[in-house]
Amino acid sequence: MKKYILKTIVLTFIAASTSAYMPVKKQFSAAEQQQISITTPGLFSRSDAFSIDFTTQVPGEYYFPLPVGKTKLLHDNTLEITTKKGDAVKAMFDGDVRLSRRHGDEGNVIVLRHSNGLETVYSNNAENMVSVGQHVQAGQTIAIVGNGSGGKGLCYFSIMVNGGRINPQILINLSSHSLRKQTVICRKEGNLVDVSGSAKDSGKRMVSLDPDENGDPFEDDATFRLDLEEIAEEHWAYPLPGSHVISPFGGRRGHSGVDIKTKPNDDILAAFDGVVTRSGPYFGYGNCIVIRHAFGFETLYSHQSKNLVKVGDHVKAGQVIGLTGRTGRATTEHLHFETHFRGRNFNPVILFDHTKKSLQAATLTLTKSGSIKSTQHR
Repeated sequence: MKKYILKTIVLTFIAASTSAYMPVKKQFSAAEQQQISITTPGLFSRSDAFSIDFTTQVPGEYYFPLPVGKTKLLHDNTLEITTKKGDAVKAMFDGDVRLSRRHGDEGNVIVLRHSNGLETVYSNNAENMVSVGQHVQAGQTIAIVGNGSGGKGLCYFSIMVNGGRINPQILINLSSHSLRKQTVICRKEGNLVDVSGSAKDSGKRMVSLDPDENGDPFEDDATFRLDLEEIAEEHWAYPLPGSHVISPFGGRRGHSGVDIKTKPNDDILAAFDGVVTRSGPYFGYGNCIVIRHAFGFETLYSHQSKNLVKVGDHVKAGQVIGLTGRTGRATTEHLHFETHFRGRNFNPVILFDHTKKSLQAATLTLTKSGSIKSTQHR
C-alpha cells in the first residue's frame, strides 16, 4: 500500500465523511467562488473517512487534462504540463465548476468539484470556457492552455481533498497519464488528511523486471507466464513520454525496433528496472544503451545525443538514461527503441501501447527457446 500524508491549508476540519460522497448543489458561496483552497462542505460530516473506487473505471469517466502533454511534478504537489500552444484543457472527471476567474499570479483558474469528493485545479489558462455552477463531463474542453516558454503551452494542474493538494501520483501514473486501478482512502486524522491508495483489490501479486530480484524462470519449466498488469506501476515507464511513432517495427525493410519522436535532447527513460550492459557508440545505432532486465528481457535505446549512464549502472524504471539525438544512421532526432527476449528482438508493441503510453493489458507466454505469445485481457 502506498501512503501519503498531506497538510491541508485550513486550520479546522468539520467532523468526517461517508464512503459515498454526494454531489453538492451547483450553487456556491462567495468564498467558494473566490478561493482556490477551501474546505468542501459536508465532506467529513458523517464519518472520518471516505473511499473512492477506481478499480472499475470505464472509458469516458476519466481524462488526463492534456493527453499529449509532458509532465513535471513540482514541490507543492502541482503538475506542470507542457504541451503545444492552443491545446484544449480537458476536465478529468464529471463535475461542477466551483471557481472560474483570474486569480492573482496563477492567471485564469478553474476549480472543478467532483462527486467522488475530489477537486481538480487548472491554472495559467489563456481562456476559461466554463462558468461557475456549470456541470461538465469528463473530457469536456474547459479552457485553452496558457503560454509557456519557447512558444509552448503550459498548464498547472493539481488535485485537492478538502482544500489541500495531494500528490497526483497517488491517482495517476505520470508516465502513461493513466488512472491507477485501485481504491483510494481519504481519512481525517487531527489536522492532517491521510490519503492512501491500494491495488490489493485486484488480487494480483505485483512484480518488477529487476534482474537482481528474480531468478531463472526456466530452471524447472520450459514456459513461463508473465501478466503485464502485475508489473508494479513504479517498475515500468514509457521510454519517451509525449512522443509519436515515426517508423513502426518490421515493414518492408525489416525495422528491428520502433522509432519515436518528440524534440531534440528530450529525456529518455529506462523502461524497466535493470542493469546497463552497453553504453557508447555502436555502428549505425550511434550512441546506444542496452539494459538487461529479468527473465531474459533486454531493452535497447539508440541515436542519443548523450548517454547519461555507464556499463554496470543499476537503473530504475523512469530514470533518465539519455537525451534524444541523431547520432549514427539517423535523419532526424528521435529514439530508436528495441525489445529483446533471450537474444531475439520482438515488436515493442507486445509490451507497450504507443498511443496510450502504457503497458499492454496482456499475459505473455514465454518459452525457454525465446518465443513469445501475447494473450490480450478481455
